[in-house]
Amino acid sequence: MNGFANHGLDEAAFGEKSGFTEGLRTFDAFPKTKPTYTRRTTTGGYTTLLLVLFSAFLSLSELRRWYAGSETQQFSVEKGVSHTLQINLDTVVHMQCADLHVNVQDASGDRILAGEMLRKDPTSWGMWVDPKKVHRSGNKKDKRRREDLEVEDTHVGHVLGEVRKGRRKFKRTPKMGRGVQADSCRIFGSLEGNKVQGDFHITARGHGYNGFGEHLTHEAFNFSHLISELSFGPLYPSLLNPLDHTLATTPHHFNRFQYYLSIVPTIYTRSMNPAPLALAADPLSLGKNKRSTSLSPAAHVSANTVLTNQYAVTSQSHPVPEQSIPGIFFKFDIEPILLTIAESKGGFLALVVKLVNVVSGVLVGGGWMYQLWGWAGENFREKRGRGRGVSGGEGILRGGEGTDEEE
Repeated sequence: MNGFANHGLDEAAFGEKSGFTEGLRTFDAFPKTKPTYTRRTTTGGYTTLLLVLFSAFLSLSELRRWYAGSETQQFSVEKGVSHTLQINLDTVVHMQCADLHVNVQDASGDRILAGEMLRKDPTSWGMWVDPKKVHRSGNKKDKRRREDLEVEDTHVGHVLGEVRKGRRKFKRTPKMGRGVQADSCRIFGSLEGNKVQGDFHITARGHGYNGFGEHLTHEAFNFSHLISELSFGPLYPSLLNPLDHTLATTPHHFNRFQYYLSIVPTIYTRSMNPAPLALAADPLSLGKNKRSTSLSPAAHVSANTVLTNQYAVTSQSHPVPEQSIPGIFFKFDIEPILLTIAESKGGFLALVVKLVNVVSGVLVGGGWMYQLWGWAGENFREKRGRGRGVSGGEGILRGGEGTDEEE
């Protein structure tokens, strides 16, 4: 009728195609716009570049946070039965070695002659006291820097890195120069005691215990001291403990330095498997595996798990009458809790999901903001243009033509 058939044309070819694939267009949530109906602007280019840079910054921040991981701290009751505790000491006392006695006495009544287990080396006081490297008790200026260093030594990554260094020995006593007289004594080494409340003290010869040497003249008393190392458990010299590199001096012969320590067994781990933690916390399990039955000496449970001890300390220093016993006293108590500090990272799939959310959120949100800004700008310009047109019309109706006549 219309001649299409005569020319071999099909009218259906000019309409929408039918079929299942073509029917899916009804559900298209991402309609396309022909390039002829789009216009690129410089403002849009700057906006896109800004959104890309912002997305890259947030993505790098998220990646860095994932790589660093997160730390969690958990307290629990210490399991198992542990018997011994290793004590590591490195201190210099401003007295002759022959005039000093070192002893440990615990709550069970056992007394350890620590002077026979620790090493004593004569040395010079001036070789050890460096104002730039030591921390004086009560010095507020050095307190913040000291606290920052101590906080760094509580992070799992830092602790595991220091443990892997493998240096677990005390440094040698430096040799004195010619003509330098030994006026001090370096006492250092490790010893094992019962894992109960105890008292570790350094006193003068003939004072503190009856029958321990001849009576020392009071003018020789000078318990000024420098603590280079005081830790419990395995020796890690590179880790900073609260009393490490602490200097305490006194002008009095009869003076008592007292330190009160609260020890907390601590596990640092990156392992997600709780088995090593249970093995570390239960010394009976260690005994079944033919390892040490002590909680402290093993310490290196696995490549990603370390068992050690932390402690908090308060101190006192005051002169005492001649009827009292002067010296350096460390009173320690072991808390019946276990602190587990674990470092963990999220899964890689979770990281990918977060990155996709960050990038898509910034681009979509930025696109919406750009469109709203453009819409607001067009409305503002349109209203402004209308306002100008109305005022001009009113001017003409009210005598605007008179202006032309005057010209």
